[in-house]
Amino acid sequence: MFTNRIPLFTLFGIKVGLDYSWFLLAILLVWSLMAGYFPWVLPGLGAAGYLWMAILGAAGLFASIIFHEYGHALVARRFDLPISRITLFIFGGVAEMDDEPRTAAAEFWMAIAGPIASFALAAAMVLVLMIGPFGAESQFGAIIGYLAFINLILAVFNLLPAFPLDGGRILRAAVWHFTEDFQKATRIAAATGSVLAVVLIGLGILNIIAGAFVQGIWQMLIGSFVYSAANASRAQAELRTTLHGVPVSRI
Repeated sequence: MFTNRIPLFTLFGIKVGLDYSWFLLAILLVWSLMAGYFPWVLPGLGAAGYLWMAILGAAGLFASIIFHEYGHALVARRFDLPISRITLFIFGGVAEMDDEPRTAAAEFWMAIAGPIASFALAAAMVLVLMIGPFGAESQFGAIIGYLAFINLILAVFNLLPAFPLDGGRILRAAVWHFTEDFQKATRIAAATGSVLAVVLIGLGILNIIAGAFVQGIWQMLIGSFVYSAANASRAQAELRTTLHGVPVSRI
């Protein structure tokens, strides 16, 4: 899936790496945290203070994404689904599967594991704020509060019933379970992904017109990615059904 990858580490036999597009995301995230979020949450600090807060906040977010993807990967292994690597890229992170789930139950539990991991991280961050040594008004407290908030957003956004988001995979698992038709389930889940993509692109256009240029461009890019991924998944499912049982010699 990703050809330009920088290896980071291997944990539980799963390689974690960076796609080169990740660096653009990292720069935009640090800039937005330094110039917007942390000055709003904790005003009165100098540029150097906001810079190191932004770097730690961004690092925490990327660690959270890896944790989310490991949730998918480790549950997938329980269902004998090989996941060899996790890659961070411009739109977040992805656990790269070498094959599709074989049952609706495997699809469901693998998909929901990621949001559960993010909800658990959000709850852990809130607990640290409540009983830890850092107050909400301190710099470390502001970073922890940001990580609690962003993990909650990560979990909720991924639960939207739109493929290829986790919620779209959960929807596909449900339709697959009741219809026993993987291809039909994929078409329905991919259609919801296309709808979400169009909504995001439309919101992006409106934001650009309203003057929020960076936010609008970002929404349009995410919408385009979701649209492409949804249609690619639908095409892959149709090809899988067409070629099922066809020997290589015939091809």
